Amino acid sequence: MPRIKLALAIVTLALSGPVAVAQSEKSGVEKLYVLNCGEGTAGDISRWTPGLNEGKTMDFVDSCYLIKHSKGWFLWDTGIADSVAAMPNGLAPADPKAVTWRRPKTLAGQLEQLGLKPDDVTAMAVSHTHPDHTGNVELFPQAMLYVQKAEYDWPGANNEPRFKPSHPVELLTGDKDVFGDGSVTILSTPGHTPGHQSLLVKLPKTGAVVLSGDAVHFKDNWDNRRVPSMNANKEMSAASMQKIADTLGKEKAQLWINHDKAQRDGQKMAPEFYD
Repeated sequence: MPRIKLALAIVTLALSGPVAVAQSEKSGVEKLYVLNCGEGTAGDISRWTPGLNEGKTMDFVDSCYLIKHSKGWFLWDTGIADSVAAMPNGLAPADPKAVTWRRPKTLAGQLEQLGLKPDDVTAMAVSHTHPDHTGNVELFPQAMLYVQKAEYDWPGANNEPRFKPSHPVELLTGDKDVFGDGSVTILSTPGHTPGHQSLLVKLPKTGAVVLSGDAVHFKDNWDNRRVPSMNANKEMSAASMQKIADTLGKEKAQLWINHDKAQRDGQKMAPEFYD
């Protein structure tokens, strides 16, 4: 009798094994949406390419990325403020060499198109605290915000805090495995700003992608490892680009450059998605 029980137990274990594996494979990232979070024109791209391209203009884009994980919705970057959508001539910068931004679609409207409300986003992170990345943070006042402590503590204009003190936040001092399963990892990539960060996302079919933030602004700068003149620290910027390059090699990942229009023109935009 004990032998029969043992045999049954072995058969049960053998049958349940693949099911357990299949269930575990369902965890992690399910979808990634690329959202239009701004379009603009840089007045003079020499500020991004010191010593080159004096007086040349360039079209920029601004992307946000919405990730559906088995544990909830996660938003990376929030783009230009939705209020810019109501400005017929866009948002002009103080420095004419910088980017004049327009907002063809609001972030709130794109979420609605996907059947979501801001409250559905339970966690978020921004690559850094420049306004083209933080414009809609307070559309999600309840979402846990992941940000490097160096960025959070960096004084804003007139020494104002960069985020509302009431916003729930987890301050980081390096890389962060957001969901604990290796599928979404914040990478500390300082240099553009003191606490800049990038994001490694592992998609089940597309594979691994690294979302650049502003560690690099467009492909030519990446190919030539150029550091823009406005970056906070040149040496840290170069080291962060090398860290990203090492990550791309290790994970066999694609690099998705936030502001690169040519690249984004070839991407699937929400409501289409990557899985």
